Amino acid sequence: MKRSVILYMSLLICTITFAQDQAIDNKETDTLITHLDEIKVVGRHKLSNYRQKKTLSSIDAYLEKSNRITMIKRGNYAWEPTLNNMVSDRLSVTIDGMQIYGACTDKMDPITSYVDVSNLEKVIVTSGQEGTENANCIGGGIDLKLPESKYYNSGIKSSFDLGYETNGNYKTAGVDLAYSSNKLYLSGDGIYRKSDNYDAGDNEEIKYSQFEKYNISLQAGYKLSDHDNIDATMIYDEATDVGYPALPMDVSLAKATIASVAYSYNNDAVFVKNWETKLYFNTITHIMDDSKRPDVPIRMDMPGWSDTYGMYSKLKAKVKKHKLSLNLNAHYNRSLAEMTMYPNDPNENIMFMYTWPDIRTVYSGIYAKDEFDISTKEKLNLSARIGYQNNTVKNETGLESLQIFYSQISASKSRLLTSFSANYFVKHKKIDFSFGLGYGERAPSVSEGYGFFLFNSFDNYDYIGNPTLKNEKSTEINFKAHYHQKRFKVGIEASYFHIYDYIIGQTDTSLSPMTIGANGVRIYNALQYASIYNTFVNISYTLHKTLSINASVGYHYGQGSDDNNLPLISPISYLAEINYSLKNFNAALQLNGNTNQDNHSIFYGEDQTPAFAILNLNLGNTFFIKDHRLVLKYGIENIFDTHYSTYADWNNIPRQGRNFYINTSYVIQ
Repeated sequence: MKRSVILYMSLLICTITFAQDQAIDNKETDTLITHLDEIKVVGRHKLSNYRQKKTLSSIDAYLEKSNRITMIKRGNYAWEPTLNNMVSDRLSVTIDGMQIYGACTDKMDPITSYVDVSNLEKVIVTSGQEGTENANCIGGGIDLKLPESKYYNSGIKSSFDLGYETNGNYKTAGVDLAYSSNKLYLSGDGIYRKSDNYDAGDNEEIKYSQFEKYNISLQAGYKLSDHDNIDATMIYDEATDVGYPALPMDVSLAKATIASVAYSYNNDAVFVKNWETKLYFNTITHIMDDSKRPDVPIRMDMPGWSDTYGMYSKLKAKVKKHKLSLNLNAHYNRSLAEMTMYPNDPNENIMFMYTWPDIRTVYSGIYAKDEFDISTKEKLNLSARIGYQNNTVKNETGLESLQIFYSQISASKSRLLTSFSANYFVKHKKIDFSFGLGYGERAPSVSEGYGFFLFNSFDNYDYIGNPTLKNEKSTEINFKAHYHQKRFKVGIEASYFHIYDYIIGQTDTSLSPMTIGANGVRIYNALQYASIYNTFVNISYTLHKTLSINASVGYHYGQGSDDNNLPLISPISYLAEINYSLKNFNAALQLNGNTNQDNHSIFYGEDQTPAFAILNLNLGNTFFIKDHRLVLKYGIENIFDTHYSTYADWNNIPRQGRNFYINTSYVIQ
């Protein structure tokens, strides 16, 4: 009965066809459907609380609304973003242009986990080589933008948020306070989240899925003149007692301090319209342990640390038909991780090793972009980045461990990284079209280059880094077209990546694993090439000023030169949504799902994920109390309590079953 109802809804809605990433009215931002070209997922500082599905959704939930982004889930917290079906190693993920390196060898702390929506103004997602403004990458860039200082002379404003969800007894609370004068801007906010174990469909408790987190951010700005100002920001984020049901270990502590000071100049009357220079620092501590897991073969502690110091200087200028952008940036990072093993037999010795042997990374680069208006209807964007990177192994013991496998390597290795992109745009009254080409390179990540016996529970192998790897190189072709007429919009987008020296683990049968029960050892090596293809079709139709329909379908494919399917490539995905909106009330019925994962990668530990479809209902009301506003958001997720996993759920961990939620925000104008 449940399946027949879902199938009926699917056919009913999907006959209108499919879309998700639609253009957004910037004056009334809605992140349920996001833009194809440069996706902007808006946070609490700018979001319209009235139109959001949840006023207190996590940043992970916001990012997942883009059909280009999928979040890899190892638990109920700290999902890893993928873009164009490429994992974070191939992406540039930054916080307001600042480079941050995670401190976990198992990717349990993606960069996105160290901020919250309360910190952010928007998230800008750019595909492929268009995402190289802040760093060299292959798959694209995700920049989590902090808010700018606002000198409105509006005095004190504040808001208070509370949220509760039945699944996992999930509680959230937030507060935001800001002061603005003609010269001074001060802002502070905090958010607290706590969840018990959640239930999958059919009331299956998912053990070790609990977490607790709080986040505090402070911002100060001072206006020096009409054209320049100084800003300082600080974010402190701490999560404790974080369970990862898809992994053999949990996290007792994950904390980050992120600080920056910046000088900004803005003047539309001169050649240089905008110039911003920022100095920043961030430090991360991440501690994995298995102390709450029963009957483990051997107890382990796995702490990791990451410290980054950096700067950038960005300017924007305009000369006739040219809009010019320049970014000079540099950073220094220290990444260190350890593993201590405590045998159950007290007569055996404690074992210790460095899993990241104190890697020091120095990077400097320059990025330039020219947006040339060929005519009122045509535009050409050209961009390029060149970067220099040096990695040095500072720990002598760790270097000697790597030299067991690579006897000729030295402690230091330097690389030159380049990228280029060209995009042509044509816009007519009802049709717009773009075509782009790109070439880019990236260096191996810390784990790919220098990791030492890192256990991957996805394929059940230990992994060893390879300092001799070449730069990974990608050529890219992308295409976009949109047609719109009155109430109807349709769009198609496609991208193809041909990646040379594709870095991935390859089995070495001569080595024995360190982890008890592991299938063997894989060393990071490079396929001759790999190909990844993505395409999306999008449609929206406005039936009435109060009623609209949006839908999307996406097709994805990835294969290596060894004829094996690449892991973590999405099957056919779809989403359909009916929205009803009045002045002070809105409702949305949403269907989303995937087909069978037929092209799964058996070689890399994947099994076939079955098809699924879930139905959600979201409702919202706005009430005005004098000059203040009360926003109420409530709804049901996974209405039919479907038990399912997606291709991106590590080791097939089931996702949440039925969930009732309510969020309320009180905004003091």
